[in-house]
Amino acid sequence: MTFKSLNIIEPILEALEKEGYVEPTPIQEKTIPLLLDNKDVIGIAQTGTGKTAAFTIPILQKLHKRVDKNKATPRALILAPTRELAAQISESFKTYGKFLNLRHTAVYGGVGIMPQIRDLQRGIDILIATPGRLLDLMNQKRVDLKKIEFFVLDEADRMLDMGFLRDIKKIASALPKEKQSLFFSATMSNEITKLTKEFLKNPVRIEITPQATPVEKIKQCVFFIDPENKIELLFDLIEQQKMKCVLVFVKTKHKADKLAKLLSRNRVTADSIHGNKSQPQRIRALNDFKTGRVKVLVATDIAARGIDVENISHVINYDLPNEPENYVHRIGRTARAGSDGTAYSFCSAEEREFLNQIERITKTKTEHAEHKYHSIKAKDATGSQAKPKSRGQHSNNRNSNRNSRGPRPDGRKNSKGRDNNKRKDGRNKSSRFGSRGSSSGSNSSSSRVRMGRTSSRR
Repeated sequence: MTFKSLNIIEPILEALEKEGYVEPTPIQEKTIPLLLDNKDVIGIAQTGTGKTAAFTIPILQKLHKRVDKNKATPRALILAPTRELAAQISESFKTYGKFLNLRHTAVYGGVGIMPQIRDLQRGIDILIATPGRLLDLMNQKRVDLKKIEFFVLDEADRMLDMGFLRDIKKIASALPKEKQSLFFSATMSNEITKLTKEFLKNPVRIEITPQATPVEKIKQCVFFIDPENKIELLFDLIEQQKMKCVLVFVKTKHKADKLAKLLSRNRVTADSIHGNKSQPQRIRALNDFKTGRVKVLVATDIAARGIDVENISHVINYDLPNEPENYVHRIGRTARAGSDGTAYSFCSAEEREFLNQIERITKTKTEHAEHKYHSIKAKDATGSQAKPKSRGQHSNNRNSNRNSRGPRPDGRKNSKGRDNNKRKDGRNKSSRFGSRGSSSGSNSSSSRVRMGRTSSRR
């Protein structure tokens, strides 16, 4: 099967050939003919499957055949959950439509609104938008959606996770009833099903891989570890495996910044990306990561949507996601375009239930690695020990630890919250620049992580 056999017009074929694309991916092979045949589609597909081109190509072709010389209002609307994904989709329209006389623009927050307004005033055919910025433009009466012929909702599951349901409905209510619609989602929840019934007409469902099943070419491995040892394990893995392009996921914006700074202070080039970063900062971090100036990019789940870097060799879940579907999105950032990839997950006792949920939804039992920081407590955690502690519990534990320290040898009081085992660079004194003591539960005195896997319990 080739793109030419899908009846793609010559200008788009020429653009595809210049990018080195000859054969469509499975999602493209199934979706493109349906969209060219005016069908509504719901596509269940993971990141890295080529889904963006699956709707970009047919939209470009159909708009090209129905040229609107006026270009006063957009004829295609693509909604994306994040700025990064909106920018990525915009780049796809630019790449595949380079030989067509069609205009497009992307609107999203984090940057000035006036340049976006001027683009709309000049006239466009295709509008890519995040819900928040689009509603701002609609409220200011700066955009007219009455002539929309194509409506795409990309990463619909993430849209709902981020609380965009009301925004989506408000935007959809401004669209004409007669239009062609396409929803893409990595999972098919009850909420997504309700949404498709409300906005799609007799949609054809395409499911390339079973829901929430990780890409088969990704090697997955879990490391049971206590939280305080995660940073040392991360340094060991990056150094020993000579990692060059690593995407690390954490649960908070603050931790993303902190971890990136800690890596940089220890001679590992790193940057962070999250919702509090300005758009220029996010673009710079992504470009540095793509070009190799930065070896490690530390990200939160929301900001990572739209990260499309082909050569990511490793994804590391420094913190496991509390929503198992996000695990699929995370690891899908590696093994792009048919290549192989590796996903490592650090699992503490508090995250054990998260791992259980991931294994249930993916229907796989993740292999685990032997390493010098292995935590039996994390591996065997059950019940309340396998779940995150409440803020109150954390506070009580800190007070208890502080009170149990006892007097200092010089008779002075311990300084509040100070950890005397920490170096100035934020790492344990027993760092890789000196000797390290073995962790509780580890039988190894080796200073290297043993990457051989033990057989998992099945």
